[in-house]
Amino acid sequence: MLYWIWVLIVGAIIGVLAGVITGRGGSMGFLANIIAGLVGSTLGQAIFGSWGPQMAGMAIVPSVLGAVILVLAISFVTGMFNRKHA
Repeated sequence: MLYWIWVLIVGAIIGVLAGVITGRGGSMGFLANIIAGLVGSTLGQAIFGSWGPQMAGMAIVPSVLGAVILVLAISFVTGMFNRKHA
């Protein structure tokens, strides 16, 4: 149980870091930060591998890179969708 709490906390921190790095985290809520952090962690470790410091089973540097890629991709897609329907 404690492990999953740590996973959620670390996922939220990774999501917040990705939002700060991209400048697009202001509109994301707490739940979106957790989801971006967890999905970004999975994506980053699949692309970049599991190297560097780890917390809650997530390699921090690849996880943040993956979350940044995810936030930028989602921002791009939603931006294209908003321009198309505006």
